[in-house]
Amino acid sequence: QVQLVESGGGLVQPGGSLRLSCAASGSFFIIYDMDWYRQAPGKQRELVAGISRSGNSNYADSVKGRFTISRDNAKDTVYLQMNNLKPEDAAVYYCNAKSQSSRATLRLADNWGQGTQVTVSS
Repeated sequence: QVQLVESGGGLVQPGGSLRLSCAASGSFFIIYDMDWYRQAPGKQRELVAGISRSGNSNYADSVKGRFTISRDNAKDTVYLQMNNLKPEDAAVYYCNAKSQSSRATLRLADNWGQGTQVTVSS
């Protein structure tokens, strides 16, 4: 079982910055891809950014140039640095991680955090 705990959300003014963190804990062999999703009221959950274990990253067009995803494999933690925040960035942000439970288990588990609220308002 993998537990993902997000932190770093809050209220920020437009143009401000926040840094989200998501730490994985529990019983697993290895964590592979780690992603950040978000879901605003009345909208579908969308992928914001993702990063592979080797550090390859991808971003939604709407956040390119403003958000940066990074990870620390030694801590099984992923970060999302969000700069120049806009009101449309307001949402609940969720961490997702693909995990392998043991060396012998090839199927990857899909794990979700509980979400952290980001509010962008003046």
